[in-house]
Amino acid sequence: MSTNKRWLSVIAAVLVSSAPVAFAAEVPASFDAKTCKAEYPKASLMNEEQGTVSMSFLIKADGSVADSKIDKSSGFKNLDKAAIKSLSACKFKPGTKDGAPAETWTKVDYAWKLD
Repeated sequence: MSTNKRWLSVIAAVLVSSAPVAFAAEVPASFDAKTCKAEYPKASLMNEEQGTVSMSFLIKADGSVADSKIDKSSGFKNLDKAAIKSLSACKFKPGTKDGAPAETWTKVDYAWKLD
């Protein structure tokens, strides 16, 4: 293969591999952590339970939650359930795909700490 043909193959491979990135710009949904908080479960307070729960939320284009799941537990079921329940009721700022509001997954870590 000549040098020119090798360079054309390399350039074509780079253009093909980068094309989906250029056309599939996705921004995940977000929410205001100051206005959307979970209430500490009473049993967890009494047992002095603390931890961080990592969750994923599927956010519709209107900002409502379509689905949720726990990615990593805080180590306490009551804390995990309270975080999922509370944040699922929050209004999110929808994510975008190619600049338009769209259904997207977003990750949220919620830290439970006793003061």
